Amino acid sequence: MKGIKLLALILMLFSVAFAQNKKTSAKKETPETVLLKTKGDSISYAIGQNIYASLKDPLIQINLDILIASLRDASQSKSLLSEDKTIACLTDLNQRMQERQAAIQKASLEKERADMAPTIEKNKLESETFLAANKTKEGVITTATGLQYKILSKGSGASPKAADQVKVHYKGTLLDGKVFDSSYERNEPATFPLNQVIKGWTEGLQLMQVGDKFQFFIPYDLAYGEMGRGETIPPATVLIFEVELLDIVK
Repeated sequence: MKGIKLLALILMLFSVAFAQNKKTSAKKETPETVLLKTKGDSISYAIGQNIYASLKDPLIQINLDILIASLRDASQSKSLLSEDKTIACLTDLNQRMQERQAAIQKASLEKERADMAPTIEKNKLESETFLAANKTKEGVITTATGLQYKILSKGSGASPKAADQVKVHYKGTLLDGKVFDSSYERNEPATFPLNQVIKGWTEGLQLMQVGDKFQFFIPYDLAYGEMGRGETIPPATVLIFEVELLDIVK
């Protein structure tokens, strides 16, 4: 049955992700000793061990006797549940597991943010101070969103739209001058859809024409937000880019 195949698939998918340690109940005496005589015997036993490991989860509330009976029924093409009922049971289990995983991830993010709170507040203050001073400098233009840019050199080509794919050379630095990314260093321009990058780039490059070279000062809320991006982009920090628009890729 398709439902039984779906069960096997879900058990395999969750065998690692949701396996948890749990005190085992008192072992029952086995009615007979299992002998692993062939390679197939060993594979069968290994599968059983793996499946049971995936079932040691309070959400599943496994009844081992019923599970074994179900496997026997399946081997004889029998089932006490309709295919629709089988799928409904598995869908409900899958949903509850996803909800639990989402709750775990949310709690983890909240803890991470709490741990980073002092750094976030410090970087916010530095970013706001920098942008406030920078917008008064000659040649710096500030948009309605807070994006700041300066025209370094002008071209005469067309301007891209948000849905266009562009080809650019760029260098990205932090406020301390550290370079975190550069297509110049790789000696290879980057090509990407303009609506699949940070907001500051999506907005800023639409202000450019092919051949232009701009300098962008991107507030954290138009970049990678309060949390930053891994070890490369600190939390709540302004990003400075020099960007040269080479082409609009058709």
